[in-house]
Amino acid sequence: MPDSVYRVIRVVGSSPNSWEEAAANAIATAGKSMEDLRIAEVDKLDLRVESNKIVAYRALLSLSFRYHEHG
Repeated sequence: MPDSVYRVIRVVGSSPNSWEEAAANAIATAGKSMEDLRIAEVDKLDLRVESNKIVAYRALLSLSFRYHEHG
């Protein structure tokens, strides 16, 4: 089996409901344009607040995906 090469990118997902949903949204969206996602690491969680109320949960993720040789 040949060696594998992976790339890591950072993405931010958001949700009005939870950090879990924010992370899932980030992965689902990134997966539409990248193939073979492998690992998602949560780097940071934060909240957007307006008028003393939480309006969005945000998750910053590092996603890795595998490079494939085409040809």
